[in-house]
Amino acid sequence: MAYEAHLVDATLAQTLLGERDEPDTIDHSSEGQRSHIIAFVGMTFEARIAAGPGVLVFSRDCRDALAVAAENATRHGYRGIISFGVAGGLDPGLRPGDWVVASAILQSQCAQPTDAAWSKNLLNAIGGAHYAPIVGVDLPVADPAEKRELHHTTGAAAVDMESHMVAELAAAHGLAFAALRVIVDPAERAIPRAALAGIGTGARADGAAVLRDLVSRPSQLPSLMRVTFDTFIACSEMVRVRRLLGPHFGLAKLGPTDVIGAELAGATPYRSPT
Repeated sequence: MAYEAHLVDATLAQTLLGERDEPDTIDHSSEGQRSHIIAFVGMTFEARIAAGPGVLVFSRDCRDALAVAAENATRHGYRGIISFGVAGGLDPGLRPGDWVVASAILQSQCAQPTDAAWSKNLLNAIGGAHYAPIVGVDLPVADPAEKRELHHTTGAAAVDMESHMVAELAAAHGLAFAALRVIVDPAERAIPRAALAGIGTGARADGAAVLRDLVSRPSQLPSLMRVTFDTFIACSEMVRVRRLLGPHFGLAKLGPTDVIGAELAGATPYRSPT
């Protein structure tokens, strides 16, 4: 279900998910409990990287559990929720391995701002990251023409399939919210069908599906090798940055008054660029 960092008490995680009554030993007044955060990722390999002290990680196939955890989070000392992992590039200037700290998450005609103080912490820690909107979608955006159109109509720098879900939960339950994404496929590059088959609908990569599709269309091999190389770059960056951020993805460095609660009150109207 959820990936539990080794320094997060398992009883706290079970309580957060509604799997047991709250134990008497939990002290909600301690800074340690207040600093715990939830991380939401797409794939299992991202979950392994995201896990660490003070972080409870959910992957794509644990959405129901994530919703329960978000609902119970503030009552059990969790302060924030972060969307972490790879993203597709929409801004033509972004290359594989480049970081985007979301200024807002765009979905339909709404923009959900991220927490300004937490996002600033992320930007200062990483160095060289881009601060720009990310657009959330339910299906992969694989075609360069579709990426160009999405960039033109939204102004977003990147696209992913998780951040919009996290933004809604954060706003609904009063949690500080941030999104930190590394580019895996640049705007001009198409994602081959075999790679999309490997993603599937769950959190684990389906290698058998990749091979089946590749056998049926061997011409995809060069593109698939390029995607594999770009994924290696993105994963290396995720490991490096996760170590830089340390426990709690940098949120522990902020005092309670630093978290910009007003920006989490609800979605604000979003006007697409003309």
